[in-house]
Amino acid sequence: MKYTDRVYGNFEIEEPVILELINSRTLQRLKGIDQAGYSEPHFPGTAHSRFEHSIGVYLLLKIYGAPIEEQITGLIHDVSHSAFSHCIDYVLDAGSEKEHNHQDNVFDKFVRKSEVPEILKKYNLDLEYILDDKNFPLKEKDLPDLCADRIDYSLRTATIFREIENGKYFIDNLSAENGQWIFKNFESAKKYAELFLKLNTSYYAGLPSAVMFRTVGDYLRYALSKNYISETDLYTTDKIVLEKIEPHIKTDSKLNLLFDRMNNKIGFRNDPTNYDGKVFCKSRVIDPLCLQNGEIKKVSEIEPSWSGIITQESKPKEYFLKFDR
Repeated sequence: MKYTDRVYGNFEIEEPVILELINSRTLQRLKGIDQAGYSEPHFPGTAHSRFEHSIGVYLLLKIYGAPIEEQITGLIHDVSHSAFSHCIDYVLDAGSEKEHNHQDNVFDKFVRKSEVPEILKKYNLDLEYILDDKNFPLKEKDLPDLCADRIDYSLRTATIFREIENGKYFIDNLSAENGQWIFKNFESAKKYAELFLKLNTSYYAGLPSAVMFRTVGDYLRYALSKNYISETDLYTTDKIVLEKIEPHIKTDSKLNLLFDRMNNKIGFRNDPTNYDGKVFCKSRVIDPLCLQNGEIKKVSEIEPSWSGIITQESKPKEYFLKFDR
């Protein structure tokens, strides 16, 4: 299978288990799920899918020689995302606006109910081993450490938003050793940390994302309350959910209002003194490892001021949204 990735370039994917997983219904569904949630009205021209990101994490792990089991975990790590991605954390009480953790909470159960276990069994791969993140430190680590998931979505976002031409500079300056991602020098580590901070401030946890999360969440939650959709529908695709709700827009004035807000047709402002609703956004910041005089150190150990940025930017962002109507 020939595959061209906008961050890593051209690849020939040949591993039978990887090809079977990619072609499964579970992975193919991710083509219909927007990576950010509902990008186009709020970030025109930047839409990309969970499928693209999932393939990217797999390719990144493959490039750095991770074992096939870890490559598989990278490939399947997002299969439990609902339609509209992290917007689900603003719809269902099981999620968290501050943590964006609904997908993680349901991942194990979701995978076990999918065709993934049978595919793994066919290739004599241990499901229990693959579902245990402790076995795969390159794929998954808690903030502010680096992991393949974090590296891929940040380089992908930066490329799509034209903050960088491509990820080559950072990939060339990055190594994977003993389960750790390590930059070859402080300069590249600091540049990457600053790039990630910019993405978080203007995109991941910025005001436009807060509006997107709140308005999509309100629209879907209301549609659920009116039984226009069911919770099961949320695990299809963005398009299917939207099409199922659409017939009710003309006859339900509140739904129509929420639809216009969701599509960025109604003005808004962030006003703590007069607001319609509060919204939190998960905030992300990183503290990469790098080589400095032959030693492995974090950016914050070399530049202590970065510690203060980590403390501040690790806190969820809070917004107070007032809509014109």
